Amino acid sequence: MKKWVPLFCLIATFISCEKDIDFQPDSQAPKLVVDAQIETGQAPIVVLTHSLNYFSAIDPSMLAGSFVHAAKIVMMDGTNTYQLKEYSYSSGANTFYFYSNDIASPATAIIGQNGKKYDMSIVVDGVTYASSTNIPLLLKKIDSIWWKKAPNNADTTTSIVMARVTDPPGFGNYIRYFTRNRNGNPFLPGDKSVFDDQVIDSKTYDIPVDQGVDRTKPSISNDSSSYFYRGDTVTIKFCNIDKASYDFWNTWEFAYQSIGNPFSSPNKVIGNISNNALGAFCGYATQFKTVIIPK
Repeated sequence: MKKWVPLFCLIATFISCEKDIDFQPDSQAPKLVVDAQIETGQAPIVVLTHSLNYFSAIDPSMLAGSFVHAAKIVMMDGTNTYQLKEYSYSSGANTFYFYSNDIASPATAIIGQNGKKYDMSIVVDGVTYASSTNIPLLLKKIDSIWWKKAPNNADTTTSIVMARVTDPPGFGNYIRYFTRNRNGNPFLPGDKSVFDDQVIDSKTYDIPVDQGVDRTKPSISNDSSSYFYRGDTVTIKFCNIDKASYDFWNTWEFAYQSIGNPFSSPNKVIGNISNNALGAFCGYATQFKTVIIPK
């Protein structure tokens, strides 16, 4: 029994030395946050904000003040060089700001085309940030979509949407998908929205398509959140993306899903904006498929 005395004394010593630690996290200088995209047949859209400290008490006025105004954004597609214009739009009591083509200067306006590379330069407060993206060729496609009753569910109104997808030969085909469950609703990305072809290269396969997620609303932690319902008109927006876009959204979604999980691995979101800015510039080669689920 005596052999345990030193260990007991050691534990007692540590307990007696316990004290409260007042930990004050450092405040970080705001960084530029870039949310930029260009897709097939559409004008570029760029949203610029400043980052907020992790422990900030966020309110509508703080969010409104985070938008970056009067930036100089120039986009190049290999033929045209075009300066984007700042716009605003209101939704309820909130006003949002973005940059896009100048409707008064359409002659050389940038429009997304499959198989093209796009370079972007952003100047904010005398600092220049750069990025580039590709809209790939639309090689990986959905062949068909259909619906069926949700399995093992007593609610007869619930349905799942299936897609048959063909992956072309050769690795490096990356995709991101969105869904819209009614005409007029926005397209929302899936909870896990990006995929590579490491396992399914050169295969045709059937896969259920989960409903997109509105991340501005509280998450629903049950299986029904992925279902569609009788009467829905479901459209899938299926996008081929480049590896940089895949890396960004793959690491971003992992970080988002692991928030608050003490057992998750440390994770860094991999962006493609220079000069230590946050965010990404992503290109999307788009395909749309629609199915109507009868009432």
